[in-house]
Amino acid sequence: MATPYLLNVVAPAGEVFSGEVEFTVVPGVEGELGILARHAPLIAGLGVGILRYTREGRVEKISIGGGFVEMADNKATVLAKTAETASMIDRGRAEAAKERAEQRLHQKGENIDLLRAEAALKRAISRLQTLNK
Repeated sequence: MATPYLLNVVAPAGEVFSGEVEFTVVPGVEGELGILARHAPLIAGLGVGILRYTREGRVEKISIGGGFVEMADNKATVLAKTAETASMIDRGRAEAAKERAEQRLHQKGENIDLLRAEAALKRAISRLQTLNK
């Protein structure tokens, strides 16, 4: 069994998760980043995606909407713009948000903000992937 360390995931609405974990994978801006106990100190930007952590041999997921991760003194802290566990996500709302974003992306017009629609689609997909085992 891997050596545990403390993981804290915090969003503007408050703490989403805090506990000892053996391994964490975060959606870095440039790709996924894995963190084990005694990792070298680091600060990295996070993109939209799935944070996965292993705790007592089980993998759990949190949908992350960007932010930062810091690893220092054997403690990982995630400061996320948004963070949702599977129990916090409404599948119907996530599916509807995905559909709306896809419709916006398929519309051709000057009033469509493509970057915003793409970001909304990524967030919706991340939420739906968090719900899937």
